[in-house]
Amino acid sequence: MHAEKKSLYSMNIALFGKTVTDAVLPFIQELVDALNSMNECTFIYQPYYVSLQNKIVFPASPVLFTLQAEIENKVDCLFSIGGDGTILDAVDLIGNSGIPVTGINLGRLGFLSSISKEHIISAVQSIQNGEYKIEKRTLLRLDAPVHLFGSSNYALNDLTVYKPNVMSMLTIKTWINGEFLNAYWADGLIVATPTGSTAYSLSCTGPIITPDSENFLITPIASHNLTVRPIIIRDDSEIRIRVEGKNSEFVVSLDSRIEKVDQGVELLIRKADFKINLLRLTDKIFFQTIREKLNWGLDNRN
Repeated sequence: MHAEKKSLYSMNIALFGKTVTDAVLPFIQELVDALNSMNECTFIYQPYYVSLQNKIVFPASPVLFTLQAEIENKVDCLFSIGGDGTILDAVDLIGNSGIPVTGINLGRLGFLSSISKEHIISAVQSIQNGEYKIEKRTLLRLDAPVHLFGSSNYALNDLTVYKPNVMSMLTIKTWINGEFLNAYWADGLIVATPTGSTAYSLSCTGPIITPDSENFLITPIASHNLTVRPIIIRDDSEIRIRVEGKNSEFVVSLDSRIEKVDQGVELLIRKADFKINLLRLTDKIFFQTIREKLNWGLDNRN
């Protein structure tokens, strides 16, 4: 149901956000007003609704939710209001429900949150007219002897292992499909999806990978061996990581979620058995997005 292209007429829309500032309230009101005339029912993430009470006028009483089960098979699209970090939290919430998600960018860079706050009305109208596409984005899944991250053991952007303090260095032994790849002497290691290639990995000199590439990317963080470079592998590969070092623990992050792990615990990383549906406007082309976000071709002398 959720993968089918529909207009926003007769659709149930969910709104998800985390923080609210006075500066963004007019844009949130604009979105609520635009959506109200085009859908049957609006669902709002309950903690977000609490932060909006007495600040936003809702034309009708919204349905509040906190869990995936409360919107699965009830919502046709989820609007994430914030930045890319908010979308990552939204992905954790909707899980394998298949609900398409799109982002209103109230932050700065925003590779995932592609709708700028200045273009909310035109974006809603475009979706209303069916001028959008659904992009299926690959996730990675973490398996480990200890049950890390519970049922939220997947990531849209990346898995990262890194040192717990500024003084230590890690030795990160890595295998691909059982074959030894390298022992990274580094501050950490990133395993990224194509979506995550424009996130943390990019700041560590990792390459940009197009979203439809069937690959994973392994990028060291501050490698102590200058000849070590990022490497791209097939996304049906099995990646095994074991961390050693002077500390008894190291840190693992899955997108925005973090846990400490005992040294010697092996992490097993595979492709998740479901994908996330990103709703993208048809005029938002990937290459155009990276040109705009990274200021490619911009000459400040002009």
